[in-house]
Amino acid sequence: MDSTELKRRTKQFAVDVIRFTEGLPSNRSLNVLVNQILRSSSSIGANYRSACRGKSTADFINKIVIVEEEADECAYWLELMDESGLVKLDLINTLKKEANELTAIFTAIGKTAKQNQRNIKSGNSK
Repeated sequence: MDSTELKRRTKQFAVDVIRFTEGLPSNRSLNVLVNQILRSSSSIGANYRSACRGKSTADFINKIVIVEEEADECAYWLELMDESGLVKLDLINTLKKEANELTAIFTAIGKTAKQNQRNIKSGNSK
């Protein structure tokens, strides 16, 4: 998956979360969770775009770590919505799956970038 496709995918995830949350009822607990997931889901794509424009490898890695954290945070908010019984929609399972996949993708990207940086520093670059 190239950066263009990943940018599209992260934006689509944010759009899907926005649409999902617009259909939810309003109550004190759910409003807190909705605010959190709206922030973290939109942050994934924004921070990934920023990482792609990183000024250095270290800058890229720092931003990718933030993207990974935000994706994992989305999974957490969705789990809370589901496990608290506040939301009982099949769509939540699709969103949880995508949040977990994005977390795995960005974890792998971060690990690869860190390893490449270590290899360059130690003179083992290919």
